[in-house]
Amino acid sequence: MNNKTNNTVSDKINVDGMGAIIHDNGVFFRVWAPNAQEVSVIGSFNDWNPNEAILEKEGNGYWSTNVFEAKAGDEYKYYLKTPSGELKRNDPYSRKLTNSAGNSIVYDPNNFDWEEDNFQMPTWNKLVIYELHVGTYHVKNKGQVGDFYSLIEKLDYLKDLGINAIEVMPPFEFPGDFSWGYNPSYPFAIESSYGGPDAFKAFIKAAHEHGIAVILDVVYNHFGPTDMDLWQFDGWQENGMGGIYFYNDWRANTPWGDTRPDYGRPEVRQYIRDNAMMWLEEFRVDGLRMDMTPYIRNVKANEDSSSILQEGLSLIRWINSEVAEKFPWKIIIAEDLHGLDSITDHLGNECGLGFGSQWDADFVHPIRKALIEQEDEYRNMESICLALLNKYSGDTFKRVIYTESHDEVANGKARVAEEIASDNVNNWFSKKRASLGTALVMTTGGIPMLFQGQELLEDKWFSDTDPIDWTKAEKFKAFTGLHKDLIKLRLNYYNNTEGLTGQNTQIIRVDETHKIIAFQRWSKGGQGDNTVIILNFSNKSYEDLAIGFPQAGLWKLRFNSDWEGYDKDFDNFDSHHINTQAGEYDNMQHYATISIAAYTALIFSQDKDE
Repeated sequence: MNNKTNNTVSDKINVDGMGAIIHDNGVFFRVWAPNAQEVSVIGSFNDWNPNEAILEKEGNGYWSTNVFEAKAGDEYKYYLKTPSGELKRNDPYSRKLTNSAGNSIVYDPNNFDWEEDNFQMPTWNKLVIYELHVGTYHVKNKGQVGDFYSLIEKLDYLKDLGINAIEVMPPFEFPGDFSWGYNPSYPFAIESSYGGPDAFKAFIKAAHEHGIAVILDVVYNHFGPTDMDLWQFDGWQENGMGGIYFYNDWRANTPWGDTRPDYGRPEVRQYIRDNAMMWLEEFRVDGLRMDMTPYIRNVKANEDSSSILQEGLSLIRWINSEVAEKFPWKIIIAEDLHGLDSITDHLGNECGLGFGSQWDADFVHPIRKALIEQEDEYRNMESICLALLNKYSGDTFKRVIYTESHDEVANGKARVAEEIASDNVNNWFSKKRASLGTALVMTTGGIPMLFQGQELLEDKWFSDTDPIDWTKAEKFKAFTGLHKDLIKLRLNYYNNTEGLTGQNTQIIRVDETHKIIAFQRWSKGGQGDNTVIILNFSNKSYEDLAIGFPQAGLWKLRFNSDWEGYDKDFDNFDSHHINTQAGEYDNMQHYATISIAAYTALIFSQDKDE
């Protein structure tokens, strides 16, 4: 190996960590390239000269050196001499890039002032999540993308809406400026067009100041597939595949190309673990949502035992166990969608993966079907009942429930209101049934989630080139108010709906004839806790409808989705407070006669005894 160095380079300094690590005596560089014959670091600090900063072998494929003259803001790459030729590669651990096809930038993670950031994560039974896409949420200049700084400007709006957790779709460096984010070229770097790492930290800090948690969507089931120096990083590969960071056989195959990381290589496992912990520790995010975990635990994303990735399962357990030990209040959410208790079962269980919660396909699919169905007679109330009662690992909050997400409003599907009436979301049927769906999300046991613009009656479908239309904030201000009121009830804002934060659900009635479903939620039970929800899935209003109630006394109407204050087209049907009567009804010892409008949700509870 050529050991030529100059006086800016020293092999006497050794610093822990990977990538470019700033310290008192310059920048220490370390990279994993087991098949390289020689490695140097080239950059703005040495005129990109490959003969200046030569890295020394450390063993096990690692190379390192210290460069005294390097500093934060310098651009750099690794220069590798390999049997496959001479290669220039961006740092796999690069924290900042000029762009996905550009250069790595030396980044100082300690140069951000968090001030007094003592944010406390809400308990999981009181989370209300809002999923958003940075590039389209608040676009200030036509034809460009939004960034984390423009997103900060909308935090007052989100706080007023009542949400207390934002889930950010993947913001990692990707090709170009427009993307959903599920094609990460550099998993450790925040997308340059979104403002880079300091912009993300500024957003998290500001969100915390607003009392809002930040959950980050991470992608570990594949990398890339393009603008990706990880691919054949040090020249080695087998079968024409991805080299040291990827499987090089049939296990590499995913719907996004042959780009599945090799979960069996210790260095790749460490790479993914380091990534997860960096967001939780340095960036202070309050949780992670792990994208499409079936492709981490199984090559074919099914339950076929012949394609299980045991090393993928053990990697998930490693990450989740470390998070549980260090940050038990931070939530790790799986997008698995297979309805398996094992995903959220405790790590101590034989098959448990230890996720805090999981997206629930067994809620969104039957509920969307019921909402979108045009003919009342085909609306299946039993399927709604099953969706209401579903839970994982014996805990109702181990599922995230929603009617809209980035997946459910794209890829051939559209917004709920759009599915109900194409090109005409501002019509009675769309607004009535969309609001019925939101009421279900906010009253059913689970962690509720909205998707960006849902409360603004956004139309069509999600696209990374179609920004949120903020003129709708005024146009549909009243409809947004419906969402605000539901969130306040969900979080027991008035101290009379504590049941909506509780574990317990009981179906009072499932009425296929009238398309009525009634259920109660409670935590410990009693006044101010027991909450009764009645939903009418038909285009017919009912007066004098007898419904069983769990307790005697005055039950106050806390919410009526038909109120004209939520939309001028709504009927303002005369629903009101009720007094129960003694008598067995719906397997309850008390009942009351209610009135309910078409496609309407009512929420009743009792005042808490003082």
